[in-house]
Amino acid sequence: MSRHEPMFKIPGSVLALLALMVAVHLVRWGLPEGWDMWLTLSLAFIPARYAGFADTLPGGTIASGTSFLTHAFVHGDLVHLGINAAWLVAFGGAVANRIGAFRFLLFFAFCAAVGAATFLAFNPVIMVPMIGASGAISGLMGGTMRFLFTALDGDGFAALREDPRSVPLMPLGQALTDKRVLLVTGAFLAANILAVLGLGGVGESGIAWEAHIGGYFAGLLTFGFFDPGQTRHSSTGHNIN
Repeated sequence: MSRHEPMFKIPGSVLALLALMVAVHLVRWGLPEGWDMWLTLSLAFIPARYAGFADTLPGGTIASGTSFLTHAFVHGDLVHLGINAAWLVAFGGAVANRIGAFRFLLFFAFCAAVGAATFLAFNPVIMVPMIGASGAISGLMGGTMRFLFTALDGDGFAALREDPRSVPLMPLGQALTDKRVLLVTGAFLAANILAVLGLGGVGESGIAWEAHIGGYFAGLLTFGFFDPGQTRHSSTGHNIN
């Protein structure tokens, strides 16, 4: 009887993020309603903090800085948490196995922050809190676009599982013109446009499409800066981003 190994072994850095998300949810479950609300708002990203309301909101001025990242570890319910956990494993495993734990955590934090900043740019004064890891995970998806298709052009998914660092990094200029990357990007944007228009019922669920788009393009455009093998595996003779 043959044994089949999983497509990706979940790296410890991905498991650590999942554990933190679950821990935050469990803590909130155990708190009285008032304390749960205070903690959620302290961790959430709220644009009104930057419109003069920081002192009046839970978390105070400290949250004005920390919430660019902490919002990614708070989720509305188990469904929200479960969906983000599944996507984190799907995209985070490939990225973490390629760039290592430290760079992966930095990349996750960067995409979360850019997603929050994009949400702020489109909603500069609203009091509505934004929570969830979708912006950061969208960034992981964008980063994956820089090496997924070069893997498929070479040794296929086996390379991603066995030696992801050996997969050539797609140069940024090529990624912005590659039909497969453009197709995925177009589908991603279309899904978020549906959320904006409220088609299929998604518009009423409060999806932060701005954070999704900001995170995705942060990952797609800057992944080369986090990839330690970008010069070695590049098809050009100079550094690329």
